[in-house]
Amino acid sequence: MMKKKDAMRQMGSLLAGLLILASIALAKHGSLPGHDFQATTATAHQADNDTLQVLDDGSMVVNTTSIASDIIGYAGTVPLLITIKDNRVEHIKALPNQETENFFETAAELLSRWNGKTTEEAEALQVDAVSGATFSSKAIIGNVQRGLAYARRAQATIAQPSFDWSVKNIAGILVVLMAAILPLFVKNKTYRFCQSTLNVVVLGLWCGSFLSYTSLMGYMAHGMNPLAVAVPCLMLLVALVYPLIGHKSYYCTHLCPFGSLQYMASRCVSYKVKMGARLVRGLDIFRKLLWCVLMILIWTGVWADWTDYEPFAAFIFQSASWVVIAIAIAFVLLSFVVVRPYCRFICPMGTWLRICQSSKWRLF
Repeated sequence: MMKKKDAMRQMGSLLAGLLILASIALAKHGSLPGHDFQATTATAHQADNDTLQVLDDGSMVVNTTSIASDIIGYAGTVPLLITIKDNRVEHIKALPNQETENFFETAAELLSRWNGKTTEEAEALQVDAVSGATFSSKAIIGNVQRGLAYARRAQATIAQPSFDWSVKNIAGILVVLMAAILPLFVKNKTYRFCQSTLNVVVLGLWCGSFLSYTSLMGYMAHGMNPLAVAVPCLMLLVALVYPLIGHKSYYCTHLCPFGSLQYMASRCVSYKVKMGARLVRGLDIFRKLLWCVLMILIWTGVWADWTDYEPFAAFIFQSASWVVIAIAIAFVLLSFVVVRPYCRFICPMGTWLRICQSSKWRLF
């Protein structure tokens, strides 16, 4: 059992980690759930008044910025302008957002799907997310549904997004629950390899679900709707809660798709490069210093876009940049001779989780 003193210190570490996340979310996005610190009072007032505009030709233009602020894509909100004329959707335009450019360009092909349909037909239309840009796609779909409902009802009270009952989402939830429960009781290597395979195939390649700095900053800046992002929500719950009950690094070891892929690669080759204790300590210090530098880059705004190069996004290979894919491949290849090199010596996401779960009053 964890000592009461250690438990209190660990709770303090979790709070410190969340404050760090809030600070970098504020630095990059300029907002926290419920408040946009970059917007002036006048701008905020204008946004409220401009949610629904009626043009001279009778067209209605719905701005989903304020009515869909809880619908989050991969890195943040995805506001749209929906133009409706003669009760038909004339066109839909994306407003500026903070999604990764490659992902959003792939998802943006959805914007024409509702053109020419009546508002009733458009609301009833079942549109599937674009493979390779799932989160951005779902955000676009959610914004369109919210905007159409607002236009039709002419009121601000819009229904919350319903739970996604798709096979993919249910499969993702089941795999997360398996990883969260079974390793507590099953300790053999065969099971771990099978679970790792499910993590890679289902969570990574199929669902495109993982924890990264980009996603966490988006959740911290704009909020997290458990119904809309059930799989990442469960993953985050495991990552933050399990260390409080004595299971440190549980997410990294048993759930992270990229960590699982490195583990699988390491099992394929018995030979491993021998690393002395001094070298391992040096690489660990490098990981800590790298994390500090990366945080400073976000806080100062010098290069906040480094988060776009985390290798996790390579699972969404249809939209990931070649640089991200190359980074991911390099670390997987290195994993054949070095056990989980990215996890142990680089991963900023893992370093933040270590801060959150520390039971000692020190930086890491």
